[in-house]
Amino acid sequence: MSAKAEHYDVIRKPIITEKATLASENNGVVFEVAIDANKPQIKQAVEALFGVKVKAVNTTITKGKVKRFRGSLGTRKDVKKAYVTLEEGNTIDVSTGL
Repeated sequence: MSAKAEHYDVIRKPIITEKATLASENNGVVFEVAIDANKPQIKQAVEALFGVKVKAVNTTITKGKVKRFRGSLGTRKDVKKAYVTLEEGNTIDVSTGL
């Protein structure tokens, strides 16, 4: 599969946290994805962009917090995360590069 422009719209960025690092020990990678992306689209995008085989995709939506800024209320954006499990023998390096 070749990477298309739509695939870059689905996958926003990798998430590098302590929980995501623990997932990487079990062939897992965590990405921030578009809020309207579904599991088949995420699977297709990861396989096309990184050239790996995806075993499973789990998603979560984190609701944006209500925060005060200069006395007025504002809301942070909602974030959708995809926990992608890869087939055995496939890896994606999403290190920070520092």
